[in-house]
Amino acid sequence: MMAPGDRDADPAAGGPGRHVPVLLSEVLDWLDPQPGEVVVDGTFGAGGYARAILARGARVVGIDRDPDAIAGGQGLVDKANGDLILVPGQFAALDAHVKASGFDGADGVVLDLGVSSMQLDEADRGFSFMRDGPLDMRMEQAGPSAADVVNELPVKDLIRVIGLLGEEKRATTVAHAIDRARQEKPFSRTLELANLIEKVLGRSPKKAQIHPATRTFQALRIYVNGELHQAAEALGAAERILKPGGRLVLVSFHSLEDRIVKRFFQDRTKTRGGGSRHMPEAEVPPATFELLTRKAVEAASDETESNPRARSAKLRAGRRTGAPARVLDIHAAGVPRLADFHGLGG
Repeated sequence: MMAPGDRDADPAAGGPGRHVPVLLSEVLDWLDPQPGEVVVDGTFGAGGYARAILARGARVVGIDRDPDAIAGGQGLVDKANGDLILVPGQFAALDAHVKASGFDGADGVVLDLGVSSMQLDEADRGFSFMRDGPLDMRMEQAGPSAADVVNELPVKDLIRVIGLLGEEKRATTVAHAIDRARQEKPFSRTLELANLIEKVLGRSPKKAQIHPATRTFQALRIYVNGELHQAAEALGAAERILKPGGRLVLVSFHSLEDRIVKRFFQDRTKTRGGGSRHMPEAEVPPATFELLTRKAVEAASDETESNPRARSAKLRAGRRTGAPARVLDIHAAGVPRLADFHGLGG
């Protein structure tokens, strides 16, 4: 993963530090895998976390929606002597994947949210505006692509996608420029889109290292892959599958992801319902998690210097209580309401 706002370290750009697991030491500290335990690596990727967990003697259920990651992990499966099960699928259903793998519950769950370095570093996957490739961005390599979104989504919905998911202040300007350009020629390549956005927005002298297409590419990637929905649903799935005492560790890379994680833990660790002198304290359900990290854990300077992708990483962790899992409202957790779009769906 890479930190937004830096050409060498932006999630849409690609850059150095390939396949280096971010915050590995901190993940292991909070996950605390023990021999014989079952740990879910919901974002298997290149297997960095999984290798370290296996080395601690735990068994791993690795999940990834990217067929390339599943294929690339088969060598590690062979070496793990039955302690690693690789599952192709979405981590939003990690509880179902764990049960289908023959386990009733899990002792730990780790999720490294966002796009993987493997995907960023391959131009043909179309995630990066620093490398020319097809405007794709599909983690599962199926379904509507970023090109489909850019070329077909109504302009008012394109504004919402870029504004909400990319937090781009000039979303209207970008969307209308895209709309004018696509009427002459549909977009098919990453650099076609990146160059247009750079031409329209220009470069700020104060932020010369930040490519103007950064936020738009982030928005498209999140939208194409339903990343925020997936992240929120995965939190609910982890709550359902974790045994009492099980640890949930999450690493996020931008404010939208971190906001969802933070709100989830705030809600699930709450023991008091507020109230005032005019109204009685509201009753709240029993807390399903005990918060382990009072504030987000960030990478140390030595890691950020050697791996720029760690610069924006934030880790939060909680320990499962014995309280029953609750129904999750993903929109209350911070997922924008995009499902009412008139275009490709959200």
